[in-house]
Amino acid sequence: MIQKSIYIIVLLLLHLIADAAVVAGGSNPCDIGSLPDPRILKPDRLTVLISGYSERRLPLLRSLAALYSSLPYVFTVLVLWGNPDTPSQTLSAALPISDGAPISLIRQPEHSLKARFLPRAAIRTRAVVMCDDDVDPDPRALALAFSQWLGLDRALVGFFARSHALDLEAKTWIYTFHHDRYSIMLTKLVILKTEYLYRYSCWNRLRDARGLVERERNCVAILMNFVAAMEEEGGGEGPVLVEGRVRDWGDPRNNETSSLISASGSGEEEIKRVGLSLRLDHRKRRGWCIREFHRMLGVMPLRYSYGKVVEGAGSRGFVTRGATSSTVIINCVKPIN
Repeated sequence: MIQKSIYIIVLLLLHLIADAAVVAGGSNPCDIGSLPDPRILKPDRLTVLISGYSERRLPLLRSLAALYSSLPYVFTVLVLWGNPDTPSQTLSAALPISDGAPISLIRQPEHSLKARFLPRAAIRTRAVVMCDDDVDPDPRALALAFSQWLGLDRALVGFFARSHALDLEAKTWIYTFHHDRYSIMLTKLVILKTEYLYRYSCWNRLRDARGLVERERNCVAILMNFVAAMEEEGGGEGPVLVEGRVRDWGDPRNNETSSLISASGSGEEEIKRVGLSLRLDHRKRRGWCIREFHRMLGVMPLRYSYGKVVEGAGSRGFVTRGATSSTVIINCVKPIN
């Protein structure tokens, strides 16, 4: 009886180990030895990480992958597919043949928010672009964002900004939107240090916070902003907002036909869907996440930023405030060609 019980326990342990290996792609993603030496990462190129799930948006994903691949400052495009039920032949037929940067498909064994932020051996650049499969970027705006990140590599540089705030009446943190300040950059289209992927996924200090993200299936962007703001070397930076034409098809206000959708021959009703951001309790849930992260980590590192980067505007003052205050002058140069 005892031997049988031990046998069952051993089988269960082997099963758990096998599951962990599958999720990690056959290896431990936090094993430094399996990742490229940070000193040899390309400083002037980007790796694009496109998160996809909906088969209805495959025509748009195909066009987006081709667009990113055509950009001269993109080193490679990795499509992170999170729907394990999609047939392999469907995905293979949906991905374009690239004439520029290579396009690779990485299938996730499960639909997990943490998978998009895993460090990967295939990433050979100092910076990555995190993007959703329903966000249509303007190449010039993305080039401008990258040119700014090159001078502010501790910051999250993106196009969709939000804010945390202190509700004085309730004496609690809330998630909100301000016209004149922001402290959170959404990860639906953002440029960030490759190193932040490792910190997000592997810092033991964030274990409970990562668990919250998985349970709630929400707040992944907020936690990544905590990671950036908690930068140890040189101090954290507030996020940087870039002005540019970027179409978010998860936003119902976008009712016009995108050039990418027209090129793909797919109707916009097959592309758009009601997303996470439309839930009535959306802001309340994210406000709760901010409070929980604050409680779990014991710090509130988020920093306010003011102003935005505009192409051809010369130089402008850009201020971040948080636990400490700092002033950064951003020179708005021409986008990288």
